[in-house]
Amino acid sequence: MAGRGVAKRYAQAVFDIATEEQAHEQWLGDLSTLASAASDPLGGEFFSAPNIPQASKRQMLDTLLPGEIRQEVRNLGYMLIERRRFEILPDMLEVYRDLMLDAQGIAIAEVTTAVELTAEEREQVKSQLKSIVGKDIELRTHVDPAMIGGLVARIGDQLIDASVTTQLRHLRSSLTV
Repeated sequence: MAGRGVAKRYAQAVFDIATEEQAHEQWLGDLSTLASAASDPLGGEFFSAPNIPQASKRQMLDTLLPGEIRQEVRNLGYMLIERRRFEILPDMLEVYRDLMLDAQGIAIAEVTTAVELTAEEREQVKSQLKSIVGKDIELRTHVDPAMIGGLVARIGDQLIDASVTTQLRHLRSSLTV
């Protein structure tokens, strides 16, 4: 979890630079390239290995990055290698995407259900959540077979619990009073 917090700080800094440069999409592509190197099993192992000299890692990064990658992106990669944080790049990319969506007025809804939602159900959930938060919604669904039914949605700090389990709990407490 600490790695996620570090990734958020780096992603926010990159997002601020991208906003200044008006180059969000370009940074997104460049971060994707770096994150691919970090997520690759061999690449990730190479870049996180403490016994490999930083100069070798920098040289490998230069080999992996295409010539059209900007120097700022290379410098970010070098800095992450130097600080032994190269492995945070996939999380950093995810946070950066979330920041882009937020800047576009799109809220991210983490929705958990007992079974996979159909396309029609996904659209209904998006519509309902949009009416609640007043923003367009990007759904990220998760399936938890332990849920009896209904759904639980988290949008930022807001939690919407429409699960059958919670409804049964409320019913039980109202009957016992």
